Amino acid sequence: MKTFLVVTSISAPNPVLATLAREGEARGIPLLVIGDVASPREFHLPGCRHYSLAQQKTAGFALAPICPERHYARKNLGYLLAWREGAEVIVETDDDNMPLADFWSPRQRLMRVPISEDRGWVNVYRYFQEGLVWPRGLPLTRVRELPSPREELPTALADCVIQQGLANDNPDVDAVYRLLLPLPVVFADREPVALGRGSWSPFNSQNTTWFRAAFPLLYLPAFCSFRMTDIWRSLVAQRIAWENDWSVLYHRATVVQDRNEHDLHRDFEQEIPGYLFNERMAEELAALKLEPGEANLGENLGRCYDRLVTLGWIGPGELPLLAAWIEDIGSLG
Repeated sequence: MKTFLVVTSISAPNPVLATLAREGEARGIPLLVIGDVASPREFHLPGCRHYSLAQQKTAGFALAPICPERHYARKNLGYLLAWREGAEVIVETDDDNMPLADFWSPRQRLMRVPISEDRGWVNVYRYFQEGLVWPRGLPLTRVRELPSPREELPTALADCVIQQGLANDNPDVDAVYRLLLPLPVVFADREPVALGRGSWSPFNSQNTTWFRAAFPLLYLPAFCSFRMTDIWRSLVAQRIAWENDWSVLYHRATVVQDRNEHDLHRDFEQEIPGYLFNERMAEELAALKLEPGEANLGENLGRCYDRLVTLGWIGPGELPLLAAWIEDIGSLG
């Protein structure tokens, strides 16, 4: 399957980007890097296609001229570019995640795995780590809850159109964890697990695989906290996935994160909306009436984001962006 790597970055070529470009080129996997205002004026890296702001704005997408600058959601344009070039699989990561050998293994959409269904919030990190650890976005009221043992989960063939890989050393945990608990964390090399209807776990945009059927669900919201944009996307995507009998797969670490510099207090501030609202957000999304079928993905996105805007969790400026995204994905078929 034709696979693309998508990254948004304001960095000059660094060791991670160089590795992604070199190893991807050797495997016929293009690397698309989406720049922003603070990106270097000159960006040259063999095996990488870097898109400046000017190039993005002339790419021919309705979203391009209205997508906010200085925002991670510019990554949406990378998804659209990969899609237009014929991507069947999009793998997204960040410029501080060094790929391990297994990162380059071919992805399989259909997987026979243990499946968690109708179990509410699930701390999937505990399937790969004995100690206390949880993914960014898991409600703090749930962090000490253990998931159902693997052996109690039914094993079946799951349609895993979205697949979340873990990250070793500096995984995607929230600011509360980083302020109070030790790092590094190295996850155990265990078999994957899938979450289906009625089970929730946040997933990020740092080591995530999307199959073409789910490409419309890649949309990252812009009118919300930076630390919630991929987390709230994940909740919307999971809810819509249920209508199509799709599962989200979580698998062992295939990257090592050497985290870019962060201000943990600022991260905490930007995560407060998640601490306060993620649990209720899942309840609100679960209560929506959505329609099955790939043809209804855009309409379902609209219903989900309309609800989140109505409740005041996402700003009303999101809706024109989403409308542009739906127009663009419609033109891409």
